[in-house]
Amino acid sequence: MTTAAAKHHLGVRRLLAAADFRRLLASRLAAQCGDGLFQAGLAGAVLFNPERQADPLAVAAGFAVLLLPYSVVGPFAGALLDRWDRRRVLVVANLTRGVFVLLTAAAVGLGLDGVPLYASALLVTGVSRFVGSGLSASLPHVVQPDHLVEANAVAATLGALSAVLGAGVAVGLRGLFGAGDGGSAATTAFALVGSLLAAWLAIRFRPGRLGPDEVVEPSRAVTAVARGLLDGARAVWRTPSVAAALLALLAHRAAFGASLLLTLLLMRNAFTDFGPFKAGLAGLGEVAVAGGAGILVAGLVTDRLVAVLGRRGTVSGALLLAAATQLGLGLPMLLPTTLAASFVLTFAGQVVKLCVDAAVQGDIGDEVRGRVFALYDTLFNVMQVLAVTAAAAVVPPDGRSAGLVVAATVAYLLGLLGYLLLVKRAPLPVGDGRARGSAR
Repeated sequence: MTTAAAKHHLGVRRLLAAADFRRLLASRLAAQCGDGLFQAGLAGAVLFNPERQADPLAVAAGFAVLLLPYSVVGPFAGALLDRWDRRRVLVVANLTRGVFVLLTAAAVGLGLDGVPLYASALLVTGVSRFVGSGLSASLPHVVQPDHLVEANAVAATLGALSAVLGAGVAVGLRGLFGAGDGGSAATTAFALVGSLLAAWLAIRFRPGRLGPDEVVEPSRAVTAVARGLLDGARAVWRTPSVAAALLALLAHRAAFGASLLLTLLLMRNAFTDFGPFKAGLAGLGEVAVAGGAGILVAGLVTDRLVAVLGRRGTVSGALLLAAATQLGLGLPMLLPTTLAASFVLTFAGQVVKLCVDAAVQGDIGDEVRGRVFALYDTLFNVMQVLAVTAAAAVVPPDGRSAGLVVAATVAYLLGLLGYLLLVKRAPLPVGDGRARGSAR
């Protein structure tokens, strides 16, 4: 075993030996498993049913329904996470999400459509983002600064796999209960288990253990919420390492959003089965598996890449890899190359995301960290919705658009350029593998 690999395994073992980290990780896994189950239980009826969402603009509307509520909740989440005991926030948010899960299941069971169903589903996804921000802001309280990259890799990788597991459970439950409104309602209701388990694990922390250590928020909650995004933006601008990393991630989300829409349309309207690979809804499942594999590999290697290349080199390399993948695997627009591109692009994006998480957790003060994560989530989701909407306005129904593939490539390269320009203002970040050796 190499020295780097030995350090990696030792670091992971130390993380898992810490009871508070294990408890916070378990709460995240329970929450994300419930999210995966909930989203898979509704995906066919709400977003990805070909009979309802065949038009590209309708698909874009579906993404907006799923993602924009996260942005609405973000400012509230950030302000409250920096103002109230995060342990209490996590408990209340998980229980609240459980109530909304049951309301959504009831709407499905009653055959409701349109606004009633969307409203209840949006509440679930919005509160889920609140929980996610709380877990991320709490992580530095249970992990040493020089292990944040490893901790993020473990949490993000296992969290993504837990969501996939939840989706698989939903498929099994749907087969058991049936595909009608009653069966879909029963399947969706099972997501309540994840919320309850996450709340139970969070309540086992002692009060104040997850921060914030110091409250600098205004005394009135309304004022705190109003200032949340602005305070987060100021903190990001004052921290060039975070501003640069966030710009890199936004470039990825813009390019990835366009690619995701193309993939969905190609699977529905252009591709046919190719050897062992399937098109249609089965193809979308293959895309999800390829993306999950990319997330898994990123979780295994990101901390090692950072140890060798530094955070700057790792982010730059991931953006270059994504740009090359867009051209090399995206332009052919064949089923096998599309699946391979899904793996590589998801891998590259997850590497960048893990570096962004580590930058926020390591370089942003605890008193404002929740608001920065709220800004992060808001921009993250708004950028993907904007990218999907812009692509939907010009893409042909079958998804064959070489111009959009090239545009996505350019987005990655512009993101790399902006990242390199911004990161010049920053010292080498905490936990950067090169910080100990030089100031390069």
